[in-house]
Amino acid sequence: MTSNFDFIIVGAGSAGCILASRLSQDPSNTVALIEAGGGDKSIFIKMPSALAIPMNTKRYNWGYNSEPEAHLGGRVIPCYRGKGLGGSSSINGLVFVRGNARDFNEWEEHGASGWNYETCLPYFKRLENWQGGASDVRGGDGPISVTTGNDRQLNPLYDAFIDAGVEAGYPRCADYNGESQEGFGPMQMNVGGGVRASTGRAYLQPVANRPNLTVFKNTLTHRICFEGKKAVGIEVSSKGKTRQIMAGREVILSAGAIGSPQLLQLSGVGPEAILKNAGVTPHHIRAGVGENLTDHLEVFFQYECTQPITLNGKLDPFNKALIGLRWLLFKNGLGATNHFESCGFIKSADTKAWPDIQYHFLPGAISYDGNTAFEGHGYQVHVGPNKPASRGHAHIQSADVADHPKIQFNYLQDDGDRADWRNTIRITRHVLNQDALSPYRGAEIQPGLEVTSDAAIDDWVEQNVESAYHPTSTCRMGSPSDPMAVVDPTCRVIGLENLRVVDSSIFPTIPNGNLNAPTMMVAEKAADIILGN
Repeated sequence: MTSNFDFIIVGAGSAGCILASRLSQDPSNTVALIEAGGGDKSIFIKMPSALAIPMNTKRYNWGYNSEPEAHLGGRVIPCYRGKGLGGSSSINGLVFVRGNARDFNEWEEHGASGWNYETCLPYFKRLENWQGGASDVRGGDGPISVTTGNDRQLNPLYDAFIDAGVEAGYPRCADYNGESQEGFGPMQMNVGGGVRASTGRAYLQPVANRPNLTVFKNTLTHRICFEGKKAVGIEVSSKGKTRQIMAGREVILSAGAIGSPQLLQLSGVGPEAILKNAGVTPHHIRAGVGENLTDHLEVFFQYECTQPITLNGKLDPFNKALIGLRWLLFKNGLGATNHFESCGFIKSADTKAWPDIQYHFLPGAISYDGNTAFEGHGYQVHVGPNKPASRGHAHIQSADVADHPKIQFNYLQDDGDRADWRNTIRITRHVLNQDALSPYRGAEIQPGLEVTSDAAIDDWVEQNVESAYHPTSTCRMGSPSDPMAVVDPTCRVIGLENLRVVDSSIFPTIPNGNLNAPTMMVAEKAADIILGN
């Protein structure tokens, strides 16, 4: 059984939904969007404050885990990746951060010609509907609603954290996605009308009935089909049946930083030794496929709160029910926010060219996945260095698509990364001990006042650091002459025809912030490249 389309897009996530929308705008293009997961109608996906539920639901999360990490005491670290329409944009923390302008100039310096900030900015503007309206640097009528939170004016802890950052000597920043990223200020989220603005909801739903767009849900892609060096389709399975879907023009992988290199390797594209060890016949040797895996790490710096104003007082079933009912009826209140409503981007030293530490402030002391919380009242900041040097990989272990790849991040392998963490812990403690937080600050829950020496910080970070769920760069973009680059600046897989990768796996380097916004930008820009606009 076969079907034929002009374009096949594998993965209906942050990038795939955008590509499907943009490529099908021309009614002469027939487009197939292939998604291994199901729909995105769950109330827990739509409700911003319920983010921990889809994140921990097998139906919406691929359930990847790292191999034991040698420099984290052998810990196995979860790698949450979205499954279903919207992909990770349906299960993430809804934080909207473009990254620093210099990040994209850095991309160009690493061989991604045409991907500097000036050329990327129009696509950031095109995708966003910023509550502050359009300007030279912000978009005002795009599909993705971008807002600040609705709770910041009610809970004084948000502004107290911002004021503490200013007291510590850092700038105040009203819009970190605007002209300057540096400083402390309100955080932005992809929420519109109190509802999560995933790419599934913002890009795919409005165009789902186009006659030239076909969405295949619950359809697992096994491999890419080639004729010589030309990609001509994919092999998929659904409801126990295997079939081929053929592409007249292009196959585009948008399966993410784990899924895209996995599919390339399963199709015989990648490092020769990895393919042979997995029992896959090499078709096209490309050494960089699955290499260069990069991620952000973070810790939770927590304090007891001396006033009963934190989210810890809202975690009982009665209050949760009230929050949920209000959201269902009015789409506002505590259900309409991700609770990260203030933040900071700062330089760890004056010698840094751009900020390298990021803060998400939360008026509660609770784990990111929502599974554990401090018993009393507390608040925390999620903090971590944003430019790690450690690199890992994602390698298939067999020729079976159902076998998860071997994921090894090599967190903190680089000595400089450990030094950055010592600096980050000390800077953060300095910020959180400013007078602005004095009316609320109780005892330091963690790391704890005894964690001050280099050795103590190293040990605590090793035991407590967590992934921020920002894996990237496993199919990195670069010059065709770079043996470790996987795609060229047009997103084509180097040395192959009619095959592109468009998702966070192609980032040459990891941006200074969360990955969802730059992934959407990459999809917008790639759509224009593909269409020749």
